Amino acid sequence: MKGRRKEPEKKEVRARTNQQIRCDEVRLIDEDGAQLGLMTPREALMKAEESGLDLVEVSPTAKPPVCRIMDYGKYRYELSKKQQDAKKKQAVVEVKEIKLRPKTEKHDLDFKIKNIKKFLDQNNKVKVTLRFRGREIVYADTLGVEVLNRIAQELTEVATVLQPPQMEGRQMTMLVGPNK
Repeated sequence: MKGRRKEPEKKEVRARTNQQIRCDEVRLIDEDGAQLGLMTPREALMKAEESGLDLVEVSPTAKPPVCRIMDYGKYRYELSKKQQDAKKKQAVVEVKEIKLRPKTEKHDLDFKIKNIKKFLDQNNKVKVTLRFRGREIVYADTLGVEVLNRIAQELTEVATVLQPPQMEGRQMTMLVGPNK
């Protein structure tokens, strides 16, 4: 499928647990958050098994590594819920594009402006592209700028011009975003 972007695969960060912890000594924190001090991983694992929970390495880069006694399954579940909530609250701003020609009629231009306003109401940015074909390029500095300025004038109460009109090859572009 042309134009489709493949979603990057999510790399799940997994903490080392129980027998996977390999170091000389660890700093141990119990299930209530109290520090139990420095000990060998074997002693820490025995304490975790006594309480019926897992030994989880929470800070592997610390010297010595910090391990905590907790229910690892519950910990991973809560972590995934936090990630889902963060993703839900994340606002995704898309850049929509409206394409025009320099000799687009007034009614058609009004219709395009109405669509731009609809996109801006949805908190999207809009890239307005004015494409010149053949000898229309002669009108780029006059008619092209005039059309884009008219659009910017119509959108002053709902949008701000993020990027003023500029030429890119045979087309002139302007970027507008919603007012905050």
